[in-house]
Amino acid sequence: MRVLLFLLFFLSGVAQAQVRVADNGDGTYSNPVIHADYSDPDVIRVGEDYYMVSSSFNFVPGLPVLHSRDLVNWSLIGHALAELTPSVHFKKVRHGEGVWAPALRYYKGRFRIYYPDPDFGIYVTTAADIAGPWTDPVLVKAGKGFIDPCPFWDDDGRAYLSYAFAGSRAGVKSVLMLVSMNDEGTRAYADDVMIFDGQKDHPTVEGPKVYKRNGYYYLSAPAGGVATGWQLVLRARNIYGPYEEKIVLRQGDTPVNGPHQGAWVDTPGGEWWFLHFQDKDAYGRVVHLQPMTWEDNWPVIGIDGQPVLRYKKPLQGFPVAAPAESDEFNLPQTGLQWQWAANRETVFGFPSSGGYFRLNTLKADSSGHLYDFPNFFSQKFPAEEFTATTRLEFSFNPRLKTEQLGFMVKGYSYAFAGLTRRNGVNYVTYNEWSGKAARQETLGEIRGNTVYFRVKVGKGALCDFYYSEDGVHFTKMNKTPFPAQKGHWVGARIGYIAARSEDTNDSGFMNIDWFRTEK
Repeated sequence: MRVLLFLLFFLSGVAQAQVRVADNGDGTYSNPVIHADYSDPDVIRVGEDYYMVSSSFNFVPGLPVLHSRDLVNWSLIGHALAELTPSVHFKKVRHGEGVWAPALRYYKGRFRIYYPDPDFGIYVTTAADIAGPWTDPVLVKAGKGFIDPCPFWDDDGRAYLSYAFAGSRAGVKSVLMLVSMNDEGTRAYADDVMIFDGQKDHPTVEGPKVYKRNGYYYLSAPAGGVATGWQLVLRARNIYGPYEEKIVLRQGDTPVNGPHQGAWVDTPGGEWWFLHFQDKDAYGRVVHLQPMTWEDNWPVIGIDGQPVLRYKKPLQGFPVAAPAESDEFNLPQTGLQWQWAANRETVFGFPSSGGYFRLNTLKADSSGHLYDFPNFFSQKFPAEEFTATTRLEFSFNPRLKTEQLGFMVKGYSYAFAGLTRRNGVNYVTYNEWSGKAARQETLGEIRGNTVYFRVKVGKGALCDFYYSEDGVHFTKMNKTPFPAQKGHWVGARIGYIAARSEDTNDSGFMNIDWFRTEK
């Protein structure tokens, strides 16, 4: 398995310097351990390997799978979902829908990921190897508003599923539920029981993770809201309760707001750790690692119940790593860091044997904006401050009235460095859409078919756009920095769009030669 993981790591193009790593090189790490939008992390250990999954919402491929040997240095090794189901429903961009908070478990020789789609129900997909192949999702519990599932197999083999409610769909929230399942965990029965009511003291309690230790059943669950809440732990001698409660982690005097949903995990040496996310607005929900000890069979997380910013690494001697960013597009596989905004159609774009990625123009609707455009090929912001530069070769269809290509930063609003063909002439443009109105500024004519675009992201997610025809001399495009915004449950993303105004049998395109990040 480790050989295969290494090959996946290499093929994904991550064997390069990253703009931010958490490993300080002196036996300590700095939080967040992943400064990218891997929200609702769940983590398990199998032997000496750690695996993480996270929410992916409407982005495809979905359900990212990450690997680490020390809980600090993480690599993206694959995705469990090639497309979202129902397939036809997700051919359109469904902002904030799709894959919500998943749970990962290893049981009877198989990896099992339970994930909720709040509009359809709770699914499970399984694999004998973490690298896949993963089975087609099975609907374990159909219904609207079920979120944050976590399976649990007790010592006697009985299977249970905990979950919470999304108030936006169910009209009910702030309670935790438990339902029994068949032995394989592929079907939930209709014996749902409320095992905790957080209405009074722990509003918006959600994300329950179930564990058992020293004869106690534990539910680790965040409450109080994503950006302002706390970590609650419940324990009981019976899985149905009654449960005692204790707040084990809150922001306190630290800058780590939330802190929100996550997972407990132990090391082979018997130490315990807690991974969770922090909502950083435009940067998304970044992943933190907290030390965890035990007192009187209660977990003690962080230092005095507050998050740590710097701490000793759980394990020493492993290579520095971070999820993939830069990509030379030299392999006939799409880099694992790239996702589409909806279920991919082959004609959107594809890797090539020529050392580039081909992105074709797709007909956009008549709305005048690209917010709901599915042909958005993008990745997460990888750090608080970074610069991304790309080299593009392009070809427009001269028979079409309008085609445009762009290097885009997108959330609830967007901006992009663009190429537009009008009246037989190719222009470089700067484009913004605020959620209400779109504007385009023409900056000059492009005489060749090659252009370099650059985005510099500064503190506060303020973005400056640049272009160049020679890759050496860059011209700034926007007069004032563009403030990147988060999207619907996700952070801002950076990537490419290719759009046209008409139907055609021969679209224009751009060949993405490379994408490179630097500090």
